[in-house]
This record gives sequence, C-alpha cells and structure tokens, in this order.
Amino acid sequence: MAQSDGEQSRLAIRQAGLRATPARVATLDLLRDSASPLTHAEVAEHLAKTNVDKATAFRALNDMTDAGLVRRTELGDRVWRFELLGDGEDEHAAHPHFVCVDCGQVSCLGDIKLTKKSLSDSAQIGRVTEILLRGQCSNCL
Repeated sequence: MAQSDGEQSRLAIRQAGLRATPARVATLDLLRDSASPLTHAEVAEHLAKTNVDKATAFRALNDMTDAGLVRRTELGDRVWRFELLGDGEDEHAAHPHFVCVDCGQVSCLGDIKLTKKSLSDSAQIGRVTEILLRGQCSNCL
C-alpha cells in the first residue's frame, strides 16, 4: 500500500533525527507539493490556516534545513526560499532557477545543464553550486 504525503513526511523527518511535529509534517508536505521554492512568509501564510504561528513555521524550516531535508536558497533579492531536497540530492548542488525581474516569480528549471566548456571553464575557478537565470516570465512579457 502506498504511503500518503503525511506518512512520507513523518518518516523522512524521523529518519533525519527530528520529531515529526504537526508543523514539520505540514511544512514538508507543502514543500513537497510546491512547484517552486517558497519563502518563509508563503509557508507561514499557508500554515496559519492550521493555527501554526510564524515563529513555529520558521523554526520548522530551519530545523529541516539543518537536518538535510530542505534547501535554503537566496536568489539575489535577500529573501530566503526553501525547497525539498530530492533523494540523494546534495544541498550545495542546487538545480537552476528562473526569477522574473518584473513580478519576482520563481520557477525551477530542472533540465538545464552547463555545457562541457562551461563546466571546464568554471572548474578553473571552483565548483558551480547554483545556476540562476533572470528575465521576464511569460505573464510579464
């Protein structure tokens, strides 16, 4: 029998060494269902519907980031965004993101890869850990 999202989240949280509190389970479920990284404010707004306050939402996000379940990313606008780490995914090897310069919408771009030349050129400097593209989304064109 397949596990529900809540059961999957509880198990993942416990395996990471944390207590599976209702706030953590709800947060992980929300991030699992999201197509893009969410800000603390977005998470807190959603969790407020279940009577979880902003401080508890923030602690849940930080605890799960520290435990390696969630990635915290800053995309140049001084706002932390949080997203679920995939199985075996390194917290420092983030997938590419697109940020609209007009409306601020963030989209995940999982299929974009650096060319071999770009990888070799960047290897001379260090290790690429994130790719960020900026432009206008289709709604703002």
